[in-house]
Amino acid sequence: MRPSPQPLLAADRVRLYLTLVPYLIERGQVTLDEAAADFDVTPSEMRSMVEKLTVIGLPGDSGYWQLPQEMFDIDWDLLDEHDVIEITNDVALRRVPRFTAREAAALLAGLQMVASVPAVSESGLVSGLMAKLSRGSADAPPDLVVAPVAVTEVQTAVSRALHEGVAVRFTYQAPDAEPTKRTVDPMQILITNGQWYLQGWCHLRQAMRTFHLDRVSDPELTDIAITHRDVPVPEGFGQDAETGRVTVRLPERLASLLDGFTREEVSRSDGSLTVRLRMADPRAIKRIAGRFGGALEVLDPAVGRAATREWAEAGLALYRASDASDV
Repeated sequence: MRPSPQPLLAADRVRLYLTLVPYLIERGQVTLDEAAADFDVTPSEMRSMVEKLTVIGLPGDSGYWQLPQEMFDIDWDLLDEHDVIEITNDVALRRVPRFTAREAAALLAGLQMVASVPAVSESGLVSGLMAKLSRGSADAPPDLVVAPVAVTEVQTAVSRALHEGVAVRFTYQAPDAEPTKRTVDPMQILITNGQWYLQGWCHLRQAMRTFHLDRVSDPELTDIAITHRDVPVPEGFGQDAETGRVTVRLPERLASLLDGFTREEVSRSDGSLTVRLRMADPRAIKRIAGRFGGALEVLDPAVGRAATREWAEAGLALYRASDASDV
């Protein structure tokens, strides 16, 4: 049985009032009993607090309240006849800085990506936050920001292994290499540019590694407890990552566009710079090539060259389709 609420001290009442108005604005309409239960007070105390709201508001020019619109107000008929609370005048509390439609869209896109995390997708937390964010924007954000991505079997297995503290076993297909069977003590999941990576201790390599989850298949949890928690987790895709190397050539004057990437200079000649980049997926070089407007050339590996070429051809095809439609 729930214990009876204790009498409120003055300081407690102040704290309750500071949260009561935002609570009522958020709920819209709420019964007296529900509000009392949420604030751990009796229904009579809640009614008294709500009634007293009507003598609270914004001070006028002379330091005291003068006009009706400067006071909180409630729907008295709704309260007296149905024991339902609704604020009808919120004293400009809604006039607060609001997200623009673009800001809300950016945040919604991030929340939709977070929704692909197995533990989060099942909680309903993100959907509630997205609803609040939509209401809190100055203009209606787009209904669809990014296409929702279903949680895969691999993501679910890796997340479970991390949560349960056991190693996960899977088949890993590195670029231009034969598939290998790996057993990994998971340390953390990394999401970069919409791509999922697992960072953990690889029993085969006897070292920390970073695995691109798109190359993982046939995952299964083991009964092997994680035993390498004290080993430092690599930052991004360092020397201990399961990465590929991509060699590119570009004008020296554009080298600053590669700032932030782990790279090794190969040669310089006639104003051109050849560098080798370490990447989790060599096929991702196509996104980097887009920054250079055709000035960057992918030299190797073949899978990186092919991905960049196919990406560029797909872009050109869109232009041809647009030109044909204008004829």
